[in-house]
Amino acid sequence: MDQRRVLIVGGGIAGLSLAPMLTRIGVAVDVIEREPAWQPAGTGIFLPGNAARALRALGLEAQVASRAFEIARQRFCDHRGRLLCEVDVAELWAAVGPCLALHRAELHAVLREAAGAMPFRSGLALERLAQRGGIVSAEFSDGTSGEYDLVVGADGIRSAVRQLAFPPTAVPRPVGQVGWRFLAPRPPEVTTWSVLLGRRNAFLTIPIDEDRVYCYCDHVSPPDHDTPERVPTQRLSELFVEFAEPAATLLEAPADIHVSTIEEVALDRWAHEHVVLIGDAAHATSPNMAQGAAMALEDALVLTDCLHGIPAIPDAIAAFEAQRRPRIDWIRAQTHRRDHTRYLPPKIRDNTLRFLGRRIFHANYRPLLDQP
Repeated sequence: MDQRRVLIVGGGIAGLSLAPMLTRIGVAVDVIEREPAWQPAGTGIFLPGNAARALRALGLEAQVASRAFEIARQRFCDHRGRLLCEVDVAELWAAVGPCLALHRAELHAVLREAAGAMPFRSGLALERLAQRGGIVSAEFSDGTSGEYDLVVGADGIRSAVRQLAFPPTAVPRPVGQVGWRFLAPRPPEVTTWSVLLGRRNAFLTIPIDEDRVYCYCDHVSPPDHDTPERVPTQRLSELFVEFAEPAATLLEAPADIHVSTIEEVALDRWAHEHVVLIGDAAHATSPNMAQGAAMALEDALVLTDCLHGIPAIPDAIAAFEAQRRPRIDWIRAQTHRRDHTRYLPPKIRDNTLRFLGRRIFHANYRPLLDQP
């Protein structure tokens, strides 16, 4: 029986995936989450085939798939709705897993059920960390404290663990986009993943069930008055006024729009003695590869394997980073290339997608067909 104690900071996808895996290998796990209650998790999520494979390894693929809409094709169109490229993603990911779309709350519910009755404290923030002699001392916002053999920062792009244990330069940086997310009633013509590409903006629709569609739209170089808190629907409609249907109809529907400045996290290291970062806390990227959840799930699997197979924690987390970094670096590089292609002059971009789109798409994802 493994007597090591691990604190997981963050009750999102990364933290809830890691906790039951560590419990299975005998590690004593505490999970804390700064939010006082589970939020409805707002919008939808798209999971490419490698995310489904990771869920299978966690024993959760069937549960998630039963709540999801399977995506077989991805369609790329200009802002007028003219088809530029269509990719058979069912064929691309056939040997890996299905591409799934669902409400984020449904994914969180599956992960929470899998976590079961393990120690979990919500409404609790991490305030201080100190390392000495292979032990990490943690102090919490309720005045309590604890000592751990390892602290895992799975607390997202605004990671408190990263802020407390890593250099002050380790901060998120904007990529020059603002993004809006919302759910709406699904028009009958929205049958698969489809994106309309404008000059400096894009409108993506993904069905998540028979009745609802998840919408994600973004814009480059947002106006100063667009804030991460809220933006009037009228302003959003103005940005996409020249877009083909169903954009206009969908923008009339939402009552709850989530808006954020798109940022990435690129760090020189993810581990510091007995502290390690995973998921968005370590390597958040622009969402155009839809790999955030997949990478969080894969991180949980690989970190568990390393801790199970390597007795010394600093060696285990060093091995974790060495194994994961090439894959993450590839995704970041592809994300930058895809953004660059999207924002080429429209005629150049459209012709590139017409003649090379499928080849580019397959090249983007080819390394991810392999096991992490």
